[in-house]
Amino acid sequence: MIFLFSEYKWRNLNFRLAIYVLALSFIGVLVIKSAANGSMEDSRVTRQVLGIFVSIIVAGVLTLVDYHRILKISVLAYLTCIALLVWVLVNGVVRGGATRWVVVPVLGQLQPSEFTKIGLIVFFSWYFHKYQERINQVSILAATAVLFGLPVLLILIEPNLSTSLIIIMVFTALIFVAGLSYRWIFGILAVLTPIMGGFIYLLQYEMIPFLRGYQAQRILSFIYPDKYQENNLQQDNSVIAIGSGQLWGKGLNNTTIASVKNGNFLVEEATDFIFAIIGEELGFAGSLLVIGLYLLIIYECLWMARQARDTAGKLLCTGMAALIGFQSFSNIAVASKFFPNTGLPLPFISYGVSSLLSMYVGIGIVLNVGLQRKNTHNQGGVIT
Repeated sequence: MIFLFSEYKWRNLNFRLAIYVLALSFIGVLVIKSAANGSMEDSRVTRQVLGIFVSIIVAGVLTLVDYHRILKISVLAYLTCIALLVWVLVNGVVRGGATRWVVVPVLGQLQPSEFTKIGLIVFFSWYFHKYQERINQVSILAATAVLFGLPVLLILIEPNLSTSLIIIMVFTALIFVAGLSYRWIFGILAVLTPIMGGFIYLLQYEMIPFLRGYQAQRILSFIYPDKYQENNLQQDNSVIAIGSGQLWGKGLNNTTIASVKNGNFLVEEATDFIFAIIGEELGFAGSLLVIGLYLLIIYECLWMARQARDTAGKLLCTGMAALIGFQSFSNIAVASKFFPNTGLPLPFISYGVSSLLSMYVGIGIVLNVGLQRKNTHNQGGVIT
């Protein structure tokens, strides 16, 4: 059966993880409402609240589904991700020079690359579990490179460099935990180090084929800020907003004329730069609370990875920990001007139903892994 109620020990359900996720979602609604100047009638606020409601239901259902059942359809999940990414390129919605969204009846616009993150975690958890004894063989690594390279290439073509980089980081964590030999790791690093030097050199002349002009400018403005000052304006305003919040912030929904938000100095304040709103209105204390919640979520995912009854469960939890960790760090680093400007949502907080729903899907699967720890009897543990 898909729902193995009698097989679960409900005391193993990780309520702490669920509470941390819900807390971030609640903070997200408050901050999005503030970005909409305190209006609950703003369509973004309404859609986010509905998105959270639907996401909780989906995560709740997935918590009850034996994750081994999900792993058995991982190949189908992978092929679906590829089909959706192709659909984006063929018949996607163009916004801001990028084609990243598709229109789905009833649901509206969705971003397939967000769901691809979860799909690839599921697929490679199954794949590395199946071939864990042969993970360091050239044939397996070659097949892995092709299977991983195809969706990343399709996402790069959209173009969506930031999502591609996050997926690469998550994949790196997965293959490392799966048991990739240090011989391969050091060999890859030895090859990549000089390539990065050449990459930066060619970047100055816009000779990187998979980068658009604006993407190259963003990276160069980070490396050479004095030469590309005009490209740093958005991040400069974000840093000002974060700093102006001081210890306790200016308060949610504030109408002060000194607010960076109210002065319309921020673009994408409800999505990519929502941490600037958190810093300005909730201050250092609020920012620390948000970062602390992310650290707690990552810790819980890694703790459940350690307790998982098999390699596949371990990889599922590790993949979600890596995804939430890298993406939240990247978003905050961009808002704080520690990273080049990229368009990444802050998990569970930024406005966007696709990102929200995909993250909850991953959390639902992780919660089921936690229900079936090593000390829990389970009859569905055979993965083929």
